[in-house]
Amino acid sequence: MIKLNTSQIKDYLKTLNSPWVLMNNHLHRAFIFKDFEAAFSFITHVAAIAEELNHHPRWENEYNKVDIALYTHDADGITEKDFILAQKIDQIVI
Repeated sequence: MIKLNTSQIKDYLKTLNSPWVLMNNHLHRAFIFKDFEAAFSFITHVAAIAEELNHHPRWENEYNKVDIALYTHDADGITEKDFILAQKIDQIVI
């Protein structure tokens, strides 16, 4: 995968139609759920997709909040692969 430049990242962000942002050289989005069980269910779904794509997010979970950061380590930056995973994650919460 080829690392995207800032202009390309901004263009890709426009295609997501969701609140993903560029933060600390990662794609970032925070999710809020009704309770811990719903948050954990979401994490489980994301984990299955990440395994399928062989692209694993960095995340933090505190009760009903899940913060996800996407970054392609092999490219040392954000790639199209991060946006593919972001789109698939968005489909879970729609």
